[in-house]
Amino acid sequence: MILIGNVVMYLNWIDWAIVIGVLVAMIIAVLYTSRYTRSVAAFLAANRAADRYLLCVADGMAGMASITLIMYFEMYYQAGFPFVWWDLARALIIPTVLGLSGWAIYRFRQTRALTLAQFFEMRYSRNFRVFSGFLAWFSGILNFGIFPAVGAGFFVNFLGLPNTMPIYIIIMVILLSIAVFFTFIGGQIAVMVTDFMQGIFCNITIVIVSFFLLREFNWNQIISTMSANADSNASMIHPFRVNNANDFNTLFYLAQAFIAAYIFMSWQGAQGYNAAARNAHEARMGRSLSVFRMFSMNAFVLVVPICAYTFMNCPDFAQESAQATIEVASIQDAVIGKQAVVVIALRHMLPVGLLGAICAVMGSAFVANCDTYLHSWGSIFIQDVVLPLRKEPINQQQHLKWLRWSISGVAVFIFMFSIFFRQTEYIAMFFSITGAIFTGGAGSAIIGGLYWTRGTTTGAWAAMIVGAVLSICGIVLQQIHAASPFNNHILEYIASCNGLFLAFWSAIGAICSYIVVSLVGKKPEVDLDKLLHRGKYSIASERIQVTTTKINSLQTMIGINKDFKFSDKIVYILMVVWISLVIVGFVGISVYNFIVSVPESWWAVFWHFYVWLSLIGGALTTLWFTIGGTFDVRRLLGRLRKSIIDEQDDGRVINGGNE
Repeated sequence: MILIGNVVMYLNWIDWAIVIGVLVAMIIAVLYTSRYTRSVAAFLAANRAADRYLLCVADGMAGMASITLIMYFEMYYQAGFPFVWWDLARALIIPTVLGLSGWAIYRFRQTRALTLAQFFEMRYSRNFRVFSGFLAWFSGILNFGIFPAVGAGFFVNFLGLPNTMPIYIIIMVILLSIAVFFTFIGGQIAVMVTDFMQGIFCNITIVIVSFFLLREFNWNQIISTMSANADSNASMIHPFRVNNANDFNTLFYLAQAFIAAYIFMSWQGAQGYNAAARNAHEARMGRSLSVFRMFSMNAFVLVVPICAYTFMNCPDFAQESAQATIEVASIQDAVIGKQAVVVIALRHMLPVGLLGAICAVMGSAFVANCDTYLHSWGSIFIQDVVLPLRKEPINQQQHLKWLRWSISGVAVFIFMFSIFFRQTEYIAMFFSITGAIFTGGAGSAIIGGLYWTRGTTTGAWAAMIVGAVLSICGIVLQQIHAASPFNNHILEYIASCNGLFLAFWSAIGAICSYIVVSLVGKKPEVDLDKLLHRGKYSIASERIQVTTTKINSLQTMIGINKDFKFSDKIVYILMVVWISLVIVGFVGISVYNFIVSVPESWWAVFWHFYVWLSLIGGALTTLWFTIGGTFDVRRLLGRLRKSIIDEQDDGRVINGGNE
């Protein structure tokens, strides 16, 4: 009764109606779309029938995990505005430039591979596929392992529930059961359609919540509070005065930007989306549109923590925040306490209705990300580890059964991992080092495999092994050091490095290994036209040239080709103009700050402009993408109704790799 009483105390019937309404809508969508999951290709990649807006919104929602939101809340609460500025390179500029160019994603879709490791078999060898598939799966489930615990932690803190293991277990079971049901029933089709629906709901909600919080907290209150609680070289407003910050300093941001470019598309948490596009052009446009989709998210993950910081530290709110301060202080684990502070403050800041909406947003974010990750890691284990080792193929029904059982196995693992693993650092650092087990070497194998005919299978092996070994050693040393600190200075230094820097050196080691070993070895015989289905190897149903008009040099320079319709060009040029303005502004302001001593008051005005620009842009793009994505869902279901099952389209590579 105590548990029920606490929940009812914070959420009334209006809040519960919102939460339950969103859940019921998702269940109906899953049950309806499950009828189209009739083949392995449909289960793994929605039969490659998705268009850009559906891909953009759904893939974005899959990435907007509850743990990701909590990660940003944690970082922005600790680091303030400077993290936003330096994170522009990692989260906006680099992905957008690479996405607009079609870097990696365009050529990967041309290969028609259902998983990244299938491409590795096509480009390198079957043995390398099995090894890289296992490594991707191992890295993925390890990285995925803390998601249930962090997600459950949000609801414990947000609902004011007792902070006990039985409560955590109950919440994890509920959340994981919903995610497993979605994935188990409908595969990538159900995952993608429900992720889209949740994405639209979440975009609308986070815009409303952000507007509400900015109305409740005066901008001068925010700036004065954040200025009063930092020294001159660990500013929470001025991004060029952060050298004294403990973790989020200049070197952190530089390393983060490098890794973002290097591992682009190598992380396979949403691998179904990489293969789900109707053709390579739609894959490219879907990825490119993220530059506009990110408006609302950028505003939300900044507005919530800075308002929470003001609420918890400004004297004007001392009376209102007193209970929240007591709750945070009662959390004995310092790491968990840093994750909980924004969540607890948020509960005390929001009124009825918005409390339920945020609860539904975080639940949707957890389920959308969790079902996508369950689908990815469960599929990768079967597709890239189990089946390549078999000499004989299996029938469709048996194949689908294995995929579903593998997904269930991943759910059991992360449930147990969340119970027993001790988190010792920021979520972002944990993501970096666990992800680097695979991405440290995969970045080299992808880039070299798609663009460099000189890259060899031996080079790919070297890169993958070096990246994995360095990352695993870093994780092991950190865990040992946390339990029993090292006396050896070298081991102590390595174990004391945060996860991002360990991931950075893992990537550097892998790059050097790939290049050196490839150059030393014999030049391989690689036919990129065959691999990418170009020229005489092209597939008629995927030819996408829509114009015979000559493309001028300026259009070619910015990435426009004959795949673009007139409307595509308009949208693409808008994206290019916007990101160009962002880059010019980022570089220009950075250079100016290195030359001139810009006062903190200038940055206070800048951040005010940035927040409102993001909010207004988020409101407009939410409307745009809702309309475009709704039409895309209708077209997806129409294509699936007419699709013909190809039993050979199951992820096998018939003729092996290039070596």
